[in-house]
Amino acid sequence: MKALVSTEYQPLDRISLAERPKPAAGPGQVLVKVSAAALNPLDLALITGAMKDFYPVDHPLVVGMDVAGTVTEVGPDAAGYAPGDQVLAFVPSGGTVAEYTVATVGPRLARRPAGLDAEHGAAIPESGMTAVCLLRAVGLGADESLLVIGATGGIGLYAVQLATALGARVIATAAADDAGYVRELGATDTVDHRAGDVVEQTLRLVPGGVDVVLDLINRGEGLADTARAARPGGRLVSPLFGPAELEREVTPVYIGSFDPAPGDLEDLAHRAADGRLRVELGARYPFDRAVDAVADFAGKHTRGKIVITVDGS
Repeated sequence: MKALVSTEYQPLDRISLAERPKPAAGPGQVLVKVSAAALNPLDLALITGAMKDFYPVDHPLVVGMDVAGTVTEVGPDAAGYAPGDQVLAFVPSGGTVAEYTVATVGPRLARRPAGLDAEHGAAIPESGMTAVCLLRAVGLGADESLLVIGATGGIGLYAVQLATALGARVIATAAADDAGYVRELGATDTVDHRAGDVVEQTLRLVPGGVDVVLDLINRGEGLADTARAARPGGRLVSPLFGPAELEREVTPVYIGSFDPAPGDLEDLAHRAADGRLRVELGARYPFDRAVDAVADFAGKHTRGKIVITVDGS
């Protein structure tokens, strides 16, 4: 089969489409004929080796972790699925920008409901489930205020919508030309990260500070700075890591990698299918331009998700 392959830790422009053995479904797995795959920032880091000390990979690496497609083979003990099932999945070991991939039965695999096409389905798993887990980890409640830093990216677009659905007041960072977009997602207010200090702009909107800061951009000591937007006794949550202690009794919550609950992915898929969850596709690429998709994802500001259509039939 053809797949997008990284043969070693290397620059992004050295990956290529190459022939790889077709995988087989092992115990608890299904083989998926890929219709579409989506890219995430983690994919870029795994190609270049930027996270090799924390997330080493075996080479050759088939790029991609998000997928939507059709089950063609069911392995032993993979109860609940059958050939022909339309599914979406997150594959943490990689391998989705390919003609076939394998996915493990469990909370990272779900059926794709009618009304949700493969391209939009592929754009949900990693970003959507991460957003769910971030909001759950920090215990965001109705009537609380939330600052989302990085609101126009893949995780941010879901976090804004899910927080709004919970009843929270959402303040989202966005450049001026993206302000209308994040308001359509549900943000009550926006702050322009290009027009001045995000924390100071937020404190002008919420003088006492927000209840929760969700920072999808900064890491390390940078999180100590953005935590200033939280009220005393508030919380900061991040998928990246930062200081163990923050000033003013602000509690840091770092999730590292997401651990979805059973039903999370199904819920996201059904919300998207019936229009309760917007899935923004920033760009779509055919399979033969997968290398270009990676390069453009790394080099351009793209609203929403980048999707590669592998089998458009």
